[in-house]
Amino acid sequence: MITDLLAAAQELLGPVIDLRRRIHAQPEVGLQLPVTQGTILEALAGLGLEVSTGTATTSVVGVLEGSRPGPTTLLRGDMDALPMPEDTGLDFSSTVDGAMHACGHDAHVAMLVGAAWLLAGRRHDVPGRVVFMFQPGEEGHGGASLMLEEGLLDRHGHVDRAFAIHVHPVWPSGRVYTRGGPLMASSDDFRVTVRGSGGHASMPNDAVDPVPVACELVTSLQAMVTRRVPIFDPTVLTVSRISAGTTFNVIPEVAVIEGTVRALSAPTRSLVFENLGRVAQHVAEAHLCQAEVETTFDDKPHDDLPVGYPVTVNNASAAERTLDVARTIVGDGGAIRMPNPLMGAEDWSYVLQRVPGSMAFLGVAPPGVERPAPNHSNRMVIDERAMAVGIALHSAMALS
Repeated sequence: MITDLLAAAQELLGPVIDLRRRIHAQPEVGLQLPVTQGTILEALAGLGLEVSTGTATTSVVGVLEGSRPGPTTLLRGDMDALPMPEDTGLDFSSTVDGAMHACGHDAHVAMLVGAAWLLAGRRHDVPGRVVFMFQPGEEGHGGASLMLEEGLLDRHGHVDRAFAIHVHPVWPSGRVYTRGGPLMASSDDFRVTVRGSGGHASMPNDAVDPVPVACELVTSLQAMVTRRVPIFDPTVLTVSRISAGTTFNVIPEVAVIEGTVRALSAPTRSLVFENLGRVAQHVAEAHLCQAEVETTFDDKPHDDLPVGYPVTVNNASAAERTLDVARTIVGDGGAIRMPNPLMGAEDWSYVLQRVPGSMAFLGVAPPGVERPAPNHSNRMVIDERAMAVGIALHSAMALS
């Protein structure tokens, strides 16, 4: 039942590729994705699924009832694109200015629809039920948490296990990668507004210049990370933007630094922000300035800041099961236990906080390309043939 799934998935590859290209050409950003939702609903029609849509988002949930008792398996594909241009030159490039599927979510949706097609045709082999979760807003909007708030895990009986795939365009095509424990980091953004008093650039003694204070704060935060955070529980703090001033001969009143923090455990995530606030306050006060700190870690609404995500932690048993199932599809050499987590982040973390489950990466590096473009690149392309492995793996996780 499991070993022939790859062949069955390859038979579906043509329409799955067509579906992926339709979605790729019409990318939508955020929580409201009506075109993508309509495409998914059309693709699921006639399969005999119980289909529902969200109210807070344009999510889609399809439920397949199996023919015999068994667990409820949740499978997820995220739907949203990124607010960026596309420069791939593909025949099916984005037709929407300033939007691109540069993280593979178009492939995620297509693979999950392919799994729904495959499993609906084998309903007699399906134990329990399968819940297909099509989720908007993964890219900084917390779409998974909104679907949980709407009762995703309650409306269809107890969910016993959960699984998701994320494509990786740099890793060899068709290989599956995962690990137990932390798989991806938490993600939080911060903004520190340093406020002094403006004046003439030739007379800084008559002003309180926030610019050198902001510069000192950048180096102080880097020192804080190396001195206060345990080296074996790492974090990354990056200041990615500094803004201040209007012209060359005016000392501004305000300087702003912005950046991101990634961590691999909840205690370290908390520790970084505790120290960030203290360092910002006292560095500013040492120079007669004030510092206002805004972060996504404090769960308060802030203008222009996305939603912070917790650490994505794979259940150890579920990760081992994923590797075992992957070996039946791609062979021993194609299922790889990752030695280390990645410092990217995922709102799949919210689901894994409540359901034993896992996420796996699927290598989709395009053939013949020496240095493939990574996720979030304006030139990212994938080997679409690898989607057959994703279809088979989704299906196998529900059937096994």
